[in-house]
Amino acid sequence: MTSLTVDLLEAVKIQIVEITDDTLAVDLSDGRTISVPLAWYPRLFHGSVEERNSWRLIGSGDGIHWNRLDEDISVKNILLGQSSGESQKSFQRWLNKRQATG
Repeated sequence: MTSLTVDLLEAVKIQIVEITDDTLAVDLSDGRTISVPLAWYPRLFHGSVEERNSWRLIGSGDGIHWNRLDEDISVKNILLGQSSGESQKSFQRWLNKRQATG
């Protein structure tokens, strides 16, 4: 990745977040709206509507954090089209713990 690409990625900030049953959409500081499948982020996909809507911007818009789902998504990953990097084993442990306490 060139330094120009890195600079552009770092300059773009998330301003608005919208979550539906199947989509995560973000409005960016450069005017774009990017939508990605919620299935890319299994913790969000398996979260309740209340949990999904309990987010906050981090790093002045560099990313989104869901405390109750222990999930962070960066604007860089959204722009690059990168899904969750969590291993299936880690996700399964999280899901099992969630089901046991829920």
